[in-house]
Amino acid sequence: MESKKLIAILGAGESGVGAAYLAQQQGYDVFVSDFGAIADNYKQELQDWNIRFEENQHSEEDILKAVEVIKSPGIPDKAPIIKKIKEKNIPVISEIEFAGRYTDAKIVGITGSNGKTTTTSLTYHILKNAGLNVGLAGNIGKSFAYQVATEKFDIYVLELSSFMLDDMFSFKTDIAVLLNITPDHLDRYDYKFENYVASKFRITQNQTENDYFIYCADDPETVKGMEGRSFAAQQLPFSIEKKIEPGAYLEKDNIVINTHQQHFQMSITELALQGKHNIYNSMASGIVAKVLELRNPLIRESMGSFKSIEHRLESVAVISGISFVNDSKATNVNSTWYALESMTSDVILILGGVDKGNDYSMLKELVRQKVKAIVCLGKDNKRIHDAFEDVVELIVNTYSAQEAAQVSYHLASKGDTVLLSPACASFDLFKNYEDRGRQFKQAVREL
Repeated sequence: MESKKLIAILGAGESGVGAAYLAQQQGYDVFVSDFGAIADNYKQELQDWNIRFEENQHSEEDILKAVEVIKSPGIPDKAPIIKKIKEKNIPVISEIEFAGRYTDAKIVGITGSNGKTTTTSLTYHILKNAGLNVGLAGNIGKSFAYQVATEKFDIYVLELSSFMLDDMFSFKTDIAVLLNITPDHLDRYDYKFENYVASKFRITQNQTENDYFIYCADDPETVKGMEGRSFAAQQLPFSIEKKIEPGAYLEKDNIVINTHQQHFQMSITELALQGKHNIYNSMASGIVAKVLELRNPLIRESMGSFKSIEHRLESVAVISGISFVNDSKATNVNSTWYALESMTSDVILILGGVDKGNDYSMLKELVRQKVKAIVCLGKDNKRIHDAFEDVVELIVNTYSAQEAAQVSYHLASKGDTVLLSPACASFDLFKNYEDRGRQFKQAVREL
């Protein structure tokens, strides 16, 4: 009997464990290796499925026997084990690439430096409300691979990070959405912005003339990045600055969407998601809905009823007239800019964490206009002090979510907003941005 081909999976988080299940289902011998500790729930799943795994190490002898390696998006190419795998010419792919081989569902892929989770969630909400048989995956929800193994969806809405796109080669989206491009994760791209831009444009690779590419015509880096690149797909841009057809634009206070023979209009005052950045997100989701020929009343109802997602400009509580907002998902400067831009009151801003080479200069004007005090939440806050000591009168250091919430509460007055929008990763004090957001919410409830 011929021995089964071995697939090695690096990283036993949501994507890795889902990929392991699908690979086993497809008849592969599977070995899962995590350089850190594996969470109990994932360990239990691997044991239940009789999948071999290891934690706190990478056994090269086993991994280098694989015909293919599926790696977690969080593992950089410069990791020693990845270098050794590539030296042996063993293909390294993402869970999305692998899972894409085993589904013929229509794929809506959404990427961008900011707004991807909101736009992905809103698009899924519209499609599901319209009665479509739709799955939600990628950087959000249950892993794509696990859903391909266990569900039979007709459409998937996938949130795709640049790290996922880097390891995708023959995968194709039927509808690609690129929201914006701003400097992020440059430590993973040799500090070259053009490498990160190239990564984002991979969302359009393998598209044909029957596919769609939806992008923001107001985003300078996207427009610049399109120069010198060719696109087979039909282009549907969106803008709030100029009239665009086909595509989407703003006319007075109305979003207008015109795709081929499909027309939609809605007042921005009726949108569930408010703020300039959310007009863009709603336009992108609306274009997807019209490409899929959904009925206007359904789209309008869904865009008006959508509830924003956890950790993204999430209202936590109002205490003594002070609003507390959890935007822990803002792990880069641009996300924090969007959050501040949408604020209509004076702000106590909670910033800080693991700085990924941030340039805070783009925040200065908004901070000057709206921020009364900055509360730092991180182990090393020197760069925040350096950036803002001339802009705000008060910058306070805190080292826990509880301390940050208490200090902010004492600094705020009735009518102010305490905004956790850190502009940094969370790994110095927290497990991840979700952990940071939840600890903040808990601390606010205890005030």
